[in-house]
Amino acid sequence: MPNSCNPPIKVGISACLLGSPVRFNGGHKESRLCSETLARHFEFVPVCPEVAIGLGTPREPIRLVGDPDSPRAVGTVHPELDVSEALTAYGKQIAEELSDISGYILMQKSPSCGMERVKVYQANGHPIDGGGSGLFAHALMEARPDLPIEEDGRLNDPVLRENFLTRIFAYAEWQRLLEAGLTRKALVDYHSRHKYQLMATNPVQYKALGRMVATVGIKPLDELAPIYFSQLMAALKTTASRGTHSNVLQHLSGYLKNDLCGEDKQELQRLISQYREGIVPLVVPMTLLKHHFRRHPDRYVASQVYLQPHPEDLSLRNGI
Repeated sequence: MPNSCNPPIKVGISACLLGSPVRFNGGHKESRLCSETLARHFEFVPVCPEVAIGLGTPREPIRLVGDPDSPRAVGTVHPELDVSEALTAYGKQIAEELSDISGYILMQKSPSCGMERVKVYQANGHPIDGGGSGLFAHALMEARPDLPIEEDGRLNDPVLRENFLTRIFAYAEWQRLLEAGLTRKALVDYHSRHKYQLMATNPVQYKALGRMVATVGIKPLDELAPIYFSQLMAALKTTASRGTHSNVLQHLSGYLKNDLCGEDKQELQRLISQYREGIVPLVVPMTLLKHHFRRHPDRYVASQVYLQPHPEDLSLRNGI
């Protein structure tokens, strides 16, 4: 659960998204979501790999060519300008240097920073269907497979945006546990707090991770912990549906069964049903549920990340 007492969470970002004039034409691609909204909650670490490897601003554009699984990054005017190795090496370098970041936001469609669907051109000058990944982004994602990484364009989707930011906060909390010295109890408590978040995103993996955590007293912690966390981050990457959210809301409402009168129970069930049917957003039943838990506190429920996985003023659940 986000805590204002913790140091600011660091997030890597393509520098052009913060308004830096580093693009090939000397312009930028400022994202107001990033530069205004998210900047209030994260300490952004801006990176432009093309400038970092020595390309000037403005500069000749580069593009991807060849095999989409292993493309080359070359100049659009002078194809002998090949920066493939430099971009890949810099992706690996940043993955190592920025070991304290908890997420990364990349510029979409970029031959250096695009996550997917970046145009890869064939010898005849036409792009290949499906495209590929920018070389810097590909190297970064390979080196840091657990790190929450997303493209700016995809963050316009409220479901993807909420999922990505939830993962950032989960990742940051794990980093704090490692820094403090991870214990078996800390791992069990971390898993317990993320129980309903996991149930909402990936019910199958939720059960598998529960079985894994049950072996914490048997297996060496330094072996179990990285495997657990990798599988957790993979599970959280699945986007929750109205059905899985509704299932979690029903589970949580069960903790109130002895506290609410019949009329309050009916109202809560009505709002959960309306959410499941797509009539109201998630924030509506969640707000009522939190209201009842303020009146009838439950220590276990209060510890659940699901109730507030990210700062409330981001309003991320208003659109899902």
